[in-house]
Amino acid sequence: MSDQESETVDKKPVVIKNATDLQRLKLDKLMKNPEKPVVIPDPPKQKSLAPAPDFVRNVMGSSAGAGSGEFHVYRHLRRKEYARQKFIQEKSEKEKLDEEYHARIEQNRQAAEEKTAKKRAKRLKKKKNAKLKGKKPKIDSEQNSITQSENSSEEDGDEGKTKDSETKQENDGNDEQKER
Repeated sequence: MSDQESETVDKKPVVIKNATDLQRLKLDKLMKNPEKPVVIPDPPKQKSLAPAPDFVRNVMGSSAGAGSGEFHVYRHLRRKEYARQKFIQEKSEKEKLDEEYHARIEQNRQAAEEKTAKKRAKRLKKKKNAKLKGKKPKIDSEQNSITQSENSSEEDGDEGKTKDSETKQENDGNDEQKER
């Protein structure tokens, strides 16, 4: 028997017992031909209803004087109008919630901005007072190490660079002696 004949003999009708089996079956079908493009459906679009007619020709009610067929027409128009009103109410509610959400985001942003501005002013005031007194301002440990390295490089100027290069040359010389 060849491979194709053995595959046809081994194939049994697939019985779908649960959702997992169904999913497995769909995946197997997709993976038989991987080059074939897969169609992914578009997401559902926003629901919109046709606007209410400006002029209704068959004005009627559910009164007893109407014919037997007219009640169904009235009921249909009534259902359509209720659906339109419900849609308009849902749309206005959604817009209201969106406005509230954006207002809340703007309010939070402004509060954060005010808080940041207040802290910035406090930092600058502290820095200014420290300059006047001639002391180094107390800043976070990370910023402190950065400011110290900047201050030392400014104070040393070119001298610091030459000292660093001399110490590197000495260290290189010591390393060469150790290697020998």
